[in-house]
Amino acid sequence: MIKILFISLYVILLFSGCTANLTEPELNFEPPKYVEEMPAKQEQNDFVSAGSIFGKGDNPLFSDHKAMHVNDIVTIVISETAKSSNSGTKALSESDANTLGGGVFAANGVNPAVSAAVNKINGLTNIGFTNTSTSAYSGKGAATKDASFTTTVSARVIKVLENGNYFVSGKREILIDEQKQIIQVSGVIRPYDISQSNQINSSQMSEAKILYKSEGDVDRATKQGWGTKIIQSIWPF
Repeated sequence: MIKILFISLYVILLFSGCTANLTEPELNFEPPKYVEEMPAKQEQNDFVSAGSIFGKGDNPLFSDHKAMHVNDIVTIVISETAKSSNSGTKALSESDANTLGGGVFAANGVNPAVSAAVNKINGLTNIGFTNTSTSAYSGKGAATKDASFTTTVSARVIKVLENGNYFVSGKREILIDEQKQIIQVSGVIRPYDISQSNQINSSQMSEAKILYKSEGDVDRATKQGWGTKIIQSIWPF
């Protein structure tokens, strides 16, 4: 019974460790914590004189056609470019040499028998040891990345924060020849950065999250099967 329990526990731990490397990377499009905690800006109904053409209602005559309220639409111009280049070189070298000699006895007298005995002893003790070692290591690596992505997505103002900033979120799905393309974006923007044409660049978004992925036969054909992923995650060589 204990053996079966141990084997079951081992299998659970093994597969739980494997699945940590099997999950696909994902983005969480939930609002950041500070966006949820910050109170929403209260709408103010300013008094407007009757007959005035400079009103501040929902559709004033002289005003910018920009997103100002919750559920208004703003166009996000996604223009992301990532370029990086790095290289590294490392070389190590080490050389050691050791020499160890044996002791030598000397005969102080002129007795031939003593001298002969000393010479015999020296023949056994005068043994030397020499050691040399050399090691060398050389490594070199280089990596270059150049990626760009440009498109536009209409996003909706989800919340007007107390400080006047907007939290926006938008999603676009396109189905062409049974290939589905999904573009999703969210982030915090300042109303002052919105252009007169009601557009804002993705580089001006705080907490920006941008997702672009494809679903269909091409996507399935370029992905590894779950069995192959399991084998690769546990294979130690």
